[in-house]
Amino acid sequence: MTKINRHGSRTGWRSFLLLAFLFLICAPASAQEYFREDLRVPMPLAGPRGLQALFVRPAEPGRYPLVVFSHGTPRDAEARLKMSPYGSLPVAMEFVRRGYAVAIVMRRGYGTSGGDYTEGVACERDGNFTASGLIAAGDIRAAFDYFSKRPDVDPKIMIAVGESAGGFSSIALSSIAPQGLVAVISFAGGRGSTGPYQICQQEKLFAAFANYGRTSRVPTLWIYAANDNFFEPRVAKRFYESFTGTGGMAEFIAHPAHGENGHNLVYRGISLWTPYVDDFLRKHNLPRRAVLLPPKVSVLPAPPNLSPSGLRSFQDFLNAGPNKAFAVSPRGAYGWRAGQNTKENAIESALDNCRKYASDCALYIVNDEVVTRVSPAAPGSSR
Repeated sequence: MTKINRHGSRTGWRSFLLLAFLFLICAPASAQEYFREDLRVPMPLAGPRGLQALFVRPAEPGRYPLVVFSHGTPRDAEARLKMSPYGSLPVAMEFVRRGYAVAIVMRRGYGTSGGDYTEGVACERDGNFTASGLIAAGDIRAAFDYFSKRPDVDPKIMIAVGESAGGFSSIALSSIAPQGLVAVISFAGGRGSTGPYQICQQEKLFAAFANYGRTSRVPTLWIYAANDNFFEPRVAKRFYESFTGTGGMAEFIAHPAHGENGHNLVYRGISLWTPYVDDFLRKHNLPRRAVLLPPKVSVLPAPPNLSPSGLRSFQDFLNAGPNKAFAVSPRGAYGWRAGQNTKENAIESALDNCRKYASDCALYIVNDEVVTRVSPAAPGSSR
């Protein structure tokens, strides 16, 4: 029975949660059976640099079905250049655990990819959403063409997976499907969000989905949360109706509200959407390992004085991709950032996030190392 102390706190339950969490993060790490490679995807429009990409698959030799994962588009244009494939690594790993090779590809104008950013929508003018999706789909198709030639990829079974603008672009790809594309999975897919619950020229966006549905002939899965403030349920349903009304094949998942903004479900609710994906793969006789590969388990200790919600956020940090940093104050304020293009960007952002709540923040972890200092010149380092 939980005991209530005189101040009304549930001490027994809090102690149990903390002990359970510490057991999880201090458990021995499972053997990691994964192969990972940073590379560039050649594409004429991307110039000599090509498209920045991260390729991950199970370590055992063989040919694996391929997933190409496509990212979203920040509303802040400057944030596009700070993006990295590592930001999507936790999502990609769920497909790798299921027996897929996954390529996370940064489209032109994002991260360190070459070429110009041309997939945007001119909301103040023509708002050509159909063209926007097809331009981005061209980058995704270049990735499929490149990775399908690898000896460790099965080019007969390929899936496009994307979130937000990447989901929209993956649906666009289905209308000009490369050989071997067997399915599309879109998380919160859409384009043109200019602010919470605001989309420019919505009718043209609906028309774009209708245009894609006319020639799309592969099964697609669409997942939206009820509190998505980019593409709310009534709007997402219109996307679906526009697409299926012209012949597109789609299964629509209306997930309950999650977190402050359900648009982040793909990253913040991985355990919630994986059953939808498993069911979709099963319905369409697509590959899935009978026994999933083990998840990554970190043995890094939690910093002192974190609240229960802080401990949960720390677990999200541990599961995130490289180029990450976690900053804390002695009283338990914290801030973190992961999946950045550089370790230095992660350090700066983590400290900035922590300092929103406390003035005495310092670095606690950088990547997989508990630190007291990074270098004498590093932001927040102790002397």
